[in-house]
Amino acid sequence: MSVEPRKKRLNKKDAYKYMTRLGWDPTYQKEEDVYPYLKMEGIKVHDWEAWEDPFRMTMDSYWKLQAEKDKKLYSIIDAFAQNNGQKNITDARYVNALKIFLTAVTPLEHKVVSGFTNVARAFKGEGASIACQMQAIDELRHYQTQVHTISHYNKYFDGFHDYRTIHDRLWYLSVPKSFGDDASTAGPFEFMVSIGFAFEFVLTSLLFVPFMSGAAYNGDMATVTFGFSAQSDESRHMTLGLQAVKFILEQDADNVPIVQEWMEKWLWRGYRLLSIVSMMMDYMLPNSPTSWKEAVELYIEQNGVALFKDLEKYGIKMPEDMIKTIRAEKEHLSHQLWKTFYVHSTAEAIHTWLPDENKMNWLSEKYPNTFDKYYRPVFDEYKKHADKGERYYSETLPCLCQTCQVPLVFTDIEGGKPNVFTHYQNEYNGERFHFCSPGCQDIFEKQPEKFVQAWLPPHQIFQGNCGGATIPEVLKWYKIEHGVDNMDYVGSPDEVMWNKFKNN
Repeated sequence: MSVEPRKKRLNKKDAYKYMTRLGWDPTYQKEEDVYPYLKMEGIKVHDWEAWEDPFRMTMDSYWKLQAEKDKKLYSIIDAFAQNNGQKNITDARYVNALKIFLTAVTPLEHKVVSGFTNVARAFKGEGASIACQMQAIDELRHYQTQVHTISHYNKYFDGFHDYRTIHDRLWYLSVPKSFGDDASTAGPFEFMVSIGFAFEFVLTSLLFVPFMSGAAYNGDMATVTFGFSAQSDESRHMTLGLQAVKFILEQDADNVPIVQEWMEKWLWRGYRLLSIVSMMMDYMLPNSPTSWKEAVELYIEQNGVALFKDLEKYGIKMPEDMIKTIRAEKEHLSHQLWKTFYVHSTAEAIHTWLPDENKMNWLSEKYPNTFDKYYRPVFDEYKKHADKGERYYSETLPCLCQTCQVPLVFTDIEGGKPNVFTHYQNEYNGERFHFCSPGCQDIFEKQPEKFVQAWLPPHQIFQGNCGGATIPEVLKWYKIEHGVDNMDYVGSPDEVMWNKFKNN
């Protein structure tokens, strides 16, 4: 009796290849017409089959995994809402940190959905395209979850009511908006470096891990659950981002200087974007588990630097000057930004307040070299005025950096002048542009035609494009209700609501 030879079983790598490599080479259309963006950035790809997906996840397994995660996540979110979980947070001041996080990140997540969808269409390789499609769906899921969180807190606290409008118009939310606009108007390879690598791999941990720890320390279990659910996606996103960079670098030596420039640009842009997180961690959490300084030391000085060292074998160089600036600023960043937000809270959709004695003692402990010397005296002076009923509110807005759109509030720490503001300028086509740092100035100089188009809220107000020339007119255009959504926390409707919660 003859027996047919048994067919050799495919290994997992080959099986995944056959399930996902479903594309084809164009025949009756030119390749450059089908994939018009592949060569616009100067990146050379010789072999799309060299793309490796370490997770080797198929769409079938992806849907099952995400469905199970959503089932668990929404059951906890529903339980949080039904049991009035907002009453179990430490203090309503904490909600203002959520206001910044949710109104800044939620629209940015939606923009990233579009970005990865476009990149999935632009890439020729099926492996890379499928990985980008999955990440686009991940980001859509994150966006939807955050909207659910907004809808719950909006029932009880002010400042969540029109997050899409304020994201497009409000001065401090122009920082994440400009980051997203810059990334989404780049080519597909730069987009992968900006989001897939710089934000997801280098900077996500600086946002998600400390902030979600802060949520746990302050009783916000709904946000903690979302953080855990999202972070499992982020691990795959980080791998995709690193894989994209390695893939580009391995394809051709001519790609190295292009990627080097992108990595430096997006590391700096991402760091400036997350500067607002510094004051959220240090000042806006009633219980702060980690200082901004400690987070920078772990996630940038250790993890980020180690990553650049791993890429040295491809020819990538450590951005030494950039890392040096980040190291110097970690002692000052959160204090300088909180001072700025405190005095400009007339034009904000959050409440601000002065740190109490316990918080200032904690800051003294975490920042022994700087807080008592430079910043405690400032807050003590603000308190003297507030106690006399003269709480200070600026009637102007700060000058914003043309590139990152963060206010020009940073000081010359590296030059040994921590009391002197840094301010850099360029002239281009007869106009003067302002920058917060050499990093932002350098980014502008390399792409001036892109950044001269930046929509800067203070400039637009002065040009009469924001509802009128007076503060009430501008606030109405912002859709901010004066005395309700803004100003000091003490005496605000949020504080009244919170006291009612605690007394019932």
